[in-house]
Amino acid sequence: MKTLPNDIVLRPRFQLKLDHPSCIILHQFENTNSNDITCKRLDEHLFLKIKPKNIHFWSPQLHLELDSINKESCKIYGVFGPNPSLWTFFMFIHFAIAIAFLIFAIWGYTNWSLKKSYFLQLTSIIFMSIIWVSLYIFGRIGKQKGKPQMNELYAFMQQTIAECTA
Repeated sequence: MKTLPNDIVLRPRFQLKLDHPSCIILHQFENTNSNDITCKRLDEHLFLKIKPKNIHFWSPQLHLELDSINKESCKIYGVFGPNPSLWTFFMFIHFAIAIAFLIFAIWGYTNWSLKKSYFLQLTSIIFMSIIWVSLYIFGRIGKQKGKPQMNELYAFMQQTIAECTA
């Protein structure tokens, strides 16, 4: 198995090739109990999440997709990500700021070309840029806060897979 890189990227991904059928691994995840992690299955997909007692705003989740190669082996595709509602909200804010940035840029360019005052538009563009940078910093801080739980989810996955091979 590959280990996780030290650098946390946006929605880190990994792949594992296992010498076990996917049905055995899926069954193992369904029957594994943990005090800190819940496992939900939907067809060939597994969702590993931190239990509500330990969850915080930046808690990650691990989505695993099992793909059968043949009767004796399978491939696991894993993706770490934030809570889907948090991710959607964060993306909504980014798009709203981008649209406002473009509107003020076009409005400012129009006023500049008509030789009218464009101070309001310029300050709005600068303000949008500051908000963008703030969101980036806020996101990086959140990733660092979620890193220990991400490692916990990955370790749980490795342990559960190791129990299949034992």
